[in-house]
Amino acid sequence: MQKRSGIPPIPEESKYPAANSMHRIYLVLLFALLLLVAACGPTVTVNQIKPQQTVTIGKSFQTLATPLATVPTYRCGAWASNNAPNAFDTIIIWVKLTKDIQSVAGATATATVHFQGGDVTLDTQPTSDQGGMVSFTLPLQGRQPKGLPTTVDVSFSIGGTTVTCSPAFFTPQ
Repeated sequence: MQKRSGIPPIPEESKYPAANSMHRIYLVLLFALLLLVAACGPTVTVNQIKPQQTVTIGKSFQTLATPLATVPTYRCGAWASNNAPNAFDTIIIWVKLTKDIQSVAGATATATVHFQGGDVTLDTQPTSDQGGMVSFTLPLQGRQPKGLPTTVDVSFSIGGTTVTCSPAFFTPQ
């Protein structure tokens, strides 16, 4: 073999013929061992999806349904003229009363404000006008801390019936 400068010699396969055949035997044995390990591993079963039962709803089911709620005869709601007043502002609480969607005139209203320091019932008891409206003037006078919500409950008296409104609310800033 001729020496080349700086380049390693090319190995000759015929120089070690037993090593080449041993490598092949090791590769075959290693492959056989790999197949044996894979064959002895756990078996994997696939869960089959079971079909769902068919549901049939009979016509008698509809007779068991809860009936729809009835709309109340009288309805009313209250709201504040300013939902974020200053602590010493004066605001107006507006209220509307209806009976079967029509405005109710002549009903007497009362209002109670729920401040942190206690409840205050407003002195005036206005009577609803032709539009079913009343209003209460409410001077806040710093009675509610800033950032603390306040509610105002309003109710009407009409013909021996008391109607409670959804409350008004405001939060002093």
